[in-house]
Amino acid sequence: MKVLEIEDIKRIVEKLGYKDFYSMLIRTLEEDYSNWESFDKTPRVANHVDGGVIELMPISNDKLYTFKYVNGHPKNPAQNKMTVMATGQLSEVSTGEPLMFTEMTLLTAFRTAANSAMAAKYLAKKDSKILTLIGTGAQSEFQYLAFSQIFDLEEIRYFDTDPKAMDKFEKNMKQFDIKITRCKDSREAAMGADIITTCTADKRYQTVLTRDMILGDVYINGIGGDCPGKTEIEKELVESSTVVCEFLEQCKIEGEIQQLDKDFTCTELYEVIRGEKKINVETHGTIVFDSVGFAIEDYSVLRLIYKLANELNIGKEMNLLPELDDVKDLFSLVEKK
Repeated sequence: MKVLEIEDIKRIVEKLGYKDFYSMLIRTLEEDYSNWESFDKTPRVANHVDGGVIELMPISNDKLYTFKYVNGHPKNPAQNKMTVMATGQLSEVSTGEPLMFTEMTLLTAFRTAANSAMAAKYLAKKDSKILTLIGTGAQSEFQYLAFSQIFDLEEIRYFDTDPKAMDKFEKNMKQFDIKITRCKDSREAAMGADIITTCTADKRYQTVLTRDMILGDVYINGIGGDCPGKTEIEKELVESSTVVCEFLEQCKIEGEIQQLDKDFTCTELYEVIRGEKKINVETHGTIVFDSVGFAIEDYSVLRLIYKLANELNIGKEMNLLPELDDVKDLFSLVEKK
């Protein structure tokens, strides 16, 4: 069974470079969303615990099964621990054999950003130049890198309630040739934006973006509201926008649309990717992409990273499964000789 550690993922990305890795990941996501009906889908299984949430995100088709273990504990940074930590597994459906176990904290950041940019490829204005980030935590740099593969960005406007998070973002962005503008609040950050990503961590109803902040038609990439009782976008703004979500059944539980009537319905992303519905800011006005993170995105990054790890001979083969002469004689592994 192949096992990939953080260093293995770093090596794979370094060998390919950000541009090629994101390009491959976006294509993989498009392929899997295009095969939507072939997947056995379910909203993630969530255990809401004191101070956070712990989740399992399973999905499968007739070839592969994947799951991700992931948490969300907003107060973790005060203990010098990450808010989100994750591991994942890829298995063969025909036998149930686990093929790979891997870190997924870094991979989740990559797949979330790639999914955001892929959706924007279809939904945002083609000539989008200004990206706004409301929340400059662990996801922010990945968002820039992914969007820069799709759009010729000229400026990033950003705000976070934590000045240290903005300092961190500024330090990391020095290596990239892009104008960055630090803002005093969300309202200032949203001014002139073509694309707005909201990505905050508090596990509660919030309003970091309101209807009166939106002065022109814009693509809103709402990725921070991802569990019951946690939203970022004002209800009136959601109601007045065209909404596209990943998986309606899950978004009604966890997304921005949990604020709306239970019978609310909207376009799902796969319909746009397959060309069944043509939706864009230029024709539909402001669009909210209600993105809570769905298991198909983990499936995509896991199957891609498994392919790349094998091609590049990266990772360790570890003895996590019994090897037996007689596959029915499990006791032979512990029997005293």
